[in-house]
Amino acid sequence: MFIVTLLSDPKSPVLNATTAEALRDAWGGGEIRWLNPGIAAEFPLPAIPENRWDVWDGLQGLGVDLVVQPAGDRRKRMLLADMDSTMIQQECIDELADVAGVGARVKDITARAMNGELDFEGALTERVGLLKGLPEGVIRKVIDERITFMPGGAELIRTMKTHGAYCALVSGGFTAFTGHVAQALGFDENRANTLLIEDGHLTGVPARPILGREAKVQAFHEISARLGLRPEQVMAVGDGANDLGMLKLAGAGVALHAKPSVAAQCDIRINHGDLTALLYIQGYAAEDFA
Repeated sequence: MFIVTLLSDPKSPVLNATTAEALRDAWGGGEIRWLNPGIAAEFPLPAIPENRWDVWDGLQGLGVDLVVQPAGDRRKRMLLADMDSTMIQQECIDELADVAGVGARVKDITARAMNGELDFEGALTERVGLLKGLPEGVIRKVIDERITFMPGGAELIRTMKTHGAYCALVSGGFTAFTGHVAQALGFDENRANTLLIEDGHLTGVPARPILGREAKVQAFHEISARLGLRPEQVMAVGDGANDLGMLKLAGAGVALHAKPSVAAQCDIRINHGDLTALLYIQGYAAEDFA
């Protein structure tokens, strides 16, 4: 059996019974269960329809996300999450670069790296080099004044942890930011790169080894093995090319507001919903949120 989940943006709920029932009837699905009126609904299905992606494309135009996944093992025992543009709404290095006066140049490199057009390690090294001489205090200033959390993140972490899941933040960004985000949202652990500092200023060189795509895959294997979890019991979420390794390994790999080249390689694509979508696709209803 499979489960079909329909989702819309909680800030602009557009999912209605007409849409849900029309799809259910067309696909020969079972009874519709509303997880949150106007925002999320699901129904069972015996097989994945051949026109799945054509229907997905049509629903995108209505502001509705469509997810089809196996009914078993939906409630995950671990969440492995990217940070930049996933758990927070910014790219930390872009914000630091903006303060340093090299924002446009760094933002372009970031976009190309996240699209998979550039080698991640080389792109990170180049961007960090442009931050050389920036006062260490700017990091705190960026955290306090520029970093905002992605909607639904707090509910996602609280709810999964309440139901016994382990939550790890694994970022190609920097520990100065992941430490703050992990503590604020309640992650169990965090991994990221380290910005080297001497005499109160950034050296322009990241600590080695650089945590990129392969390091995220390694984190997936290490943490799963430590907790005794199978890949099907893990949910991973990210938006960039360096997330694809862990997204493809996870039982539920979620491309959240991802770059098109990244989303195209994932079966779960959330373009309209926020991070609470990750709870709905696990079968949690709004009243189940912690």
